[in-house]
Amino acid sequence: MKKFAIAWLVVTLALLVRGFYVAMYIAPTEATMGNIQRIFYYHFPAAMVAFLLVFVNFGASIAVLAWRRSQPARAQSADALAVSTAEAAVVYCTIVLGTGMLWARPIWGIWWTWDERLTSFLMLWLIYVSYLLLRRFTASGQVQTLSAVLAIFGAIDVPIVYMSTRWWRTQHPQPVIGGGPGSGLDPSMWPAVWWNLAAWFAWGALMVGLRYALERRRQANDQREAFEATSLTPANTSIGA
Repeated sequence: MKKFAIAWLVVTLALLVRGFYVAMYIAPTEATMGNIQRIFYYHFPAAMVAFLLVFVNFGASIAVLAWRRSQPARAQSADALAVSTAEAAVVYCTIVLGTGMLWARPIWGIWWTWDERLTSFLMLWLIYVSYLLLRRFTASGQVQTLSAVLAIFGAIDVPIVYMSTRWWRTQHPQPVIGGGPGSGLDPSMWPAVWWNLAAWFAWGALMVGLRYALERRRQANDQREAFEATSLTPANTSIGA
């Protein structure tokens, strides 16, 4: 397992380096925005992986709710996947917001506007930050159930984020893929998108895999400590005269 993780790390680093090179030196300069458009090669892949992480988290959370009584061992495994993908989703959502603001400042002249796309994505970030705070500071035995329910709201927000530029007239640019006449990228720009999409997916998978293994280890330790505490408790006590 350790060798596999090291190999995956090497592949991820290679993809990140290749993606950077293609985005910065091979992809042509966009005619209207100039070099600032190159942020797109990071902003778009990070958003796609963030959405993927949210949906994996949603599936794992549904599994937690479905198995928490009938199959607790599977529920624990699903919960480990849920918390792992939630943490990675916060990282990726933060990158999306950060790269979006870096792009907006020179193009719009402002760092932020309460545009429907931006606001709905900020809500997604806040939901998952709340998810992690709930996991960290709630002492209730129902924390897995409560966080699983909260994750459902996060998944519901994703279609709103995606469709916001179609449902409302927003300041955010129209969709690059399937945006109608005049939308889309020049074919020479797509290699930069695909390389970075592969790189950011590999990085996300690495984070989730390592965090999942750590969470499963923590669960095993908690179960062992609970068993030891129970075994040390006297089953029968008597008071002698």
